Amino acid sequence: MAGARQAQQWLLTLLPAFPVLLLVLRLWQLSQQDMSTMLLLVQYVSPLGLLSALLIALVWAFPVVVLTFGVLGRLLRLSAPDRFDPERSLLASGTARTPGWVISAAVALGALTWQLRFLPSLLMLGLWLLALRTRYLHPDQPIRILFVSVALPLAAAVLAYSVLGPAIWTAYREGELATAALLAVPPAATLLLTGPIPGWIAPALTHGLAFTVAAVLPVVMGAVFLRVPVLPTAAIEVRPKKAAESDPAAPTAASPTPAPTRPPGSDGTAQDGRDVVLGALITVTDTSTIVLDRTATVRFLPNDWVESQVLCPQAAAVPYSLVSVGGWPVEETALDWMMPRRPVADPDIRCEGRLPGTP
Repeated sequence: MAGARQAQQWLLTLLPAFPVLLLVLRLWQLSQQDMSTMLLLVQYVSPLGLLSALLIALVWAFPVVVLTFGVLGRLLRLSAPDRFDPERSLLASGTARTPGWVISAAVALGALTWQLRFLPSLLMLGLWLLALRTRYLHPDQPIRILFVSVALPLAAAVLAYSVLGPAIWTAYREGELATAALLAVPPAATLLLTGPIPGWIAPALTHGLAFTVAAVLPVVMGAVFLRVPVLPTAAIEVRPKKAAESDPAAPTAASPTPAPTRPPGSDGTAQDGRDVVLGALITVTDTSTIVLDRTATVRFLPNDWVESQVLCPQAAAVPYSLVSVGGWPVEETALDWMMPRRPVADPDIRCEGRLPGTP
């Protein structure tokens, strides 16, 4: 059997295991490498919730894979057609089997899910693909090739610099050299790969870059996903039964569970024994509310102890860059920019681990 077919079969076999591996690593990291805690999370955490978090966090990776390997494969086909063998090269096989609508969908998805500072790179990859495809499909139309390979990238670069110019200067002045490079380099680099490269270097260059991307991208995806919350954060106000018995206004039901041993009034605990447990809400059973607190300790809170609970919203990420384009921060995606903002409300004091009415 040909090498490309064997590699493709192995890839299709191992590819579904990668999301599962990411999910297991996320639970392992969330449990602080404690096997009992991890098994508890596996038992109660919703697989649909985990997959939803995985999809939202890594949706940007699909355009990266499709566009990067699409450019490399088409560059190999145009520069060294004698070495473009779909039966032996996995890169050539993927290029030959990828329809045009997948490329268009990847560009549209990237425009919605990539941060603004990466959109010039998306423009560069899209124009490279268009130029390489036009040269391959219409080699006998020089005017069309000239328009797609020279005029269109040049016009796109002029338009990009007219829009991004103030942001590039601001990023350079503020010392954000990486942001300045991401905004300034891709529009000019669009003119570099609109045609073939020397055939003697094309196979080594394209396959070497493909292997590099295939090795680095899973690591980046794993690093991103390990920071994504997969459980809702809740603040639960509890009142142990023994503390409630000492209060005439409280219910008089007895409880065999002893009260907390720490002294009342310490660490936010009220004199009547009330406390706030802040952490990731795992599940609520018939008898207990199970919470993974901030020390990665699983706490089983009897339901008759629970006075109230509130869902704590995820804290907004602190902006790293001060650069914006027409009021659009470079760290936001088009979806973030277009979606309505959540109304700003005063945070619940319990989400800070404090009881209502305490200083």
